[in-house]
Amino acid sequence: MAFISQSDYEALASFRYSLRQFLRFSEEAARALGLTPHQHQALLAIKGFPNRQQLTIGELAERLQIRHHSAVELVNRLAEERLVIRQNSKDDHRKVYVALTERGLNVLEKLSTAHKQELRQIGPQLNRLLDILSSEK
Repeated sequence: MAFISQSDYEALASFRYSLRQFLRFSEEAARALGLTPHQHQALLAIKGFPNRQQLTIGELAERLQIRHHSAVELVNRLAEERLVIRQNSKDDHRKVYVALTERGLNVLEKLSTAHKQELRQIGPQLNRLLDILSSEK
């Protein structure tokens, strides 16, 4: 069993605290624009999906680590707000893709700009803590 020093515990606690501060910032930023944190995460998952500008509801559920029916409900709410649209697959009628609308993209861009700025501020501290935690003693 590896030895965990007091400084390791302190670094882990500080890292967890910094992550929680960032998550709180993210939640508040989403709410300030009228979104829930899950809605923000969904918009980001759609836009950030590798090599495509759309994904299936199943892929969205996987990305958000939620159940399929919860992803359907989330997409329903996003569609009601005109943040996403559903597109039926041309190849497989059972598949429904979800893509951002122009409005969804604009909201996500505002949030992403604020998140990048926040990460620039806390990044050095997170890097320092990661260096401490990843170094072999």
